Amino acid sequence: MLLVEVLEKLNILSAAAKYDVSCSSSGSNRKNKPGGVGNAAASGICHSWSQDGRCISLLKILQTNFCVYDCAYCVNRASNDLPRAAFTPEEVADLTINFYRRNYIEGLFLSSAVWPNPNQTMEALLRTVKLLRTQYRFNGYIHVKAIPGADWRLIAETGTLVDRMSVNIELPTSESLQLLAPQKKRENILQPMKLIGSQIVESQEERKQSRKAPSFVPAGQSTQLIVGATPDTDLRILQLSESLYRRVHLKRVYYSAYVPVSTNPKLPTLASPPLNREHRLYQADWLLRFYGFEAKELLNEASPNFHLQLDPKSDWALRNLHLFPLEVNKADYRFLLRVPGIGVKSAQRILTARRFHSLDFEDLQKLGVVMKRARYFLTCKGKYFGQIPYREEAIKEKLLAKPTKVENYTQLALFSDVENQQPVQDALTSITGEL
Repeated sequence: MLLVEVLEKLNILSAAAKYDVSCSSSGSNRKNKPGGVGNAAASGICHSWSQDGRCISLLKILQTNFCVYDCAYCVNRASNDLPRAAFTPEEVADLTINFYRRNYIEGLFLSSAVWPNPNQTMEALLRTVKLLRTQYRFNGYIHVKAIPGADWRLIAETGTLVDRMSVNIELPTSESLQLLAPQKKRENILQPMKLIGSQIVESQEERKQSRKAPSFVPAGQSTQLIVGATPDTDLRILQLSESLYRRVHLKRVYYSAYVPVSTNPKLPTLASPPLNREHRLYQADWLLRFYGFEAKELLNEASPNFHLQLDPKSDWALRNLHLFPLEVNKADYRFLLRVPGIGVKSAQRILTARRFHSLDFEDLQKLGVVMKRARYFLTCKGKYFGQIPYREEAIKEKLLAKPTKVENYTQLALFSDVENQQPVQDALTSITGEL
């Protein structure tokens, strides 16, 4: 390999990492130690998004983009003619520390192509993390990819040093892998995910007994699925996600719309990445994790793909109109969550507010309910305010209609009248009487 200057390597290997979207810093509480630098605790980590919505900056790079695999969908595939480079562990550690000290970043997202084999690749990642944690005493956030096929002992040791690990499945079925990545085996990808998941659970149980017990991947593990590179349906993708959440205790599944980077005849011809489809899968994933839905409720063999104009919850509600309209003053939390326009927070506010008096539609607006969707699926004090016939076609037409004008529009001044603004929490207080 020709000697490439560090900055040139950085340009090459940061660009090579941009297609990996399974990058997040939520869930870690690693704190700084005396004499160390960095802090992954909530107050220290602040372009990725944390679980509470904060934007945090990570150095996102590959250890190398040399690769022994020739996956048709991957920009770093062995047959692709592009600039190649490889960092040494010392170079990555030095870059991370210097970027951190200059306040460019607050953590590291480190992945790698596989070169020359899984074990040596995993060893390089482990050496990098060891340098940061021991020699540089870096206590900031670190997310590292576990390499499928590598010795479990290498992965396990890395897991004791990092905050999050991920193993990318990328393609949802064995048939898809055989078509586009025949050198990879599904079981080689799933096995480390299962081991990491079980080790995380074991570590959590040990830490319940003793706070001094060593942590293992405290921010959990994640994975990435590519959307649109194969004929796999949304139903198949969502079923896989649901299974991973249940069986390997996955923290997050990230969905990545396929970006055409190859003219391989096995790949579809796309004018642009299927971003809207990716968006619908993220919405459905949220319904799986926080709203009590199952994949088989949202999709079925007769309708295996999401409606691209309707969000998954509205689409489900239209197909199940016999369950609606719900009386907002009587429905329990589980059913409130299934109403389009009602989220987790607004459902909790409804439960709190209605303990004091019956709610009407004006109250719901104050509590943060999105009434342009919810009004067709609710009654308040027995009254229905949909103002259209209670039929699927009529409601669907309203949900799909684009707003023609903005009502009650007020231009915000540079110095707004703060006293006349009523935040949701203040609105809740005005209803409940609680301060």
